[in-house]
This record gives sequence, structure tokens and C-alpha cells, in this order.
Amino acid sequence: MELLVPREKYLASGIHICSKSRTKFMKEFVFRIRSDGTNILDVRKIDERLRIVANFLSQFEPNEILVVGRRDVCRNPIQKFSEVVGAVAIVGRYLPGTLTNPTYSQNFPTPKVVIICDPWIDRVAFQDALKINVPIIVLADVNVTPTNVDLILPCNNKSGKALALIFWILAREYLKRKGIISKDEEFKYKLSDFT
Repeated sequence: MELLVPREKYLASGIHICSKSRTKFMKEFVFRIRSDGTNILDVRKIDERLRIVANFLSQFEPNEILVVGRRDVCRNPIQKFSEVVGAVAIVGRYLPGTLTNPTYSQNFPTPKVVIICDPWIDRVAFQDALKINVPIIVLADVNVTPTNVDLILPCNNKSGKALALIFWILAREYLKRKGIISKDEEFKYKLSDFT
């Protein structure tokens, strides 16, 4: 099967370079371990998971998708993804109770799916999503134990270039699966728009 983007584009983004520690749950996604102990992900498996996530997201209307990311490197990719597909974004600090406290949530649409950029950094949003019982998609390094996660996307979730590529691909594939565009060439956004 042809990759969503050329292999070189995946490698240039650093999407495949992860941490040195790894849980047994993430072992299946590791291609090899470098001599310095760094885990290298299998690009084909990342590509496969991107397809699965895009297919899953296409079941939802744009305003039913919430994307959360506290790290600074998440800001531009998340905001651009949200702008392109019409999803809801929370970048920066997530206020506890945003999804569960009626005082906050009355002005905030209840999502039907939540994308978490880092299950550790964004753990408060993760816990809120669990409380409202919606599917959770996690972008995760290999040091994660994917408990209570519906879909996991193994990747380097600490790199701005990798996150830009992930959200660029997800935006394009979401629009294709929703029938808004029919082929890659119709997607008018460049990868640089997401960085």
C-alpha cells in the first residue's frame, strides 16, 4: 500500500524518533532501537494508524471533534487543523472541568471525540474526557501505557515538525473522507501552514 506521504517526508519531520524508555504496550510500533537507546518507530505503522484515525474521525462532524495540546509546539498544528476542518481546539492550559463542570461546559460544545496530544502533559483533559465517556485518541511516544485509550497514534509528540505533519495529514484525509475534497491535489494547504 502506498504511504499517505513519501517516506522521506515522514523521516524529515522526525515523526519516527521517540524516547529511550519504552513500555511493552508500544513495542509493536518500534522498528528498531539505535545504539544510543533511542526507539525508532516503523513509518509504515505510523501511516497505518494515521489512516485508522482519519477514518474514525470522519464519523464525526467537525464541531464534535476536540483537540487538546498544552505544549507550545502543539499550538500552530492544532489551531490550523481546527481552522481547516472546523474542529474545536484548546491550546495551552486546559482548565480543569471544561468538559464536566456545568459552569464552564454550558458555553462549550460537548465533544463526541477528543484528541489528546500528550497523555501525560494533557492528563487533566484526558481525565475529563473519560468522565464524559467519549472516545479518546492519543498521540503517544513509546513510553506511554495506553490505559483507557480508544485509539493510539504512535509518534514523536514533542516535535513541532512531526505534529505539523500529523495534523496536516489528518486534515487532508478527514476532508477526503467527508467528501469535501476528492484527491490530494485539491487540498490547498501546505505543510508549512501547520508549522
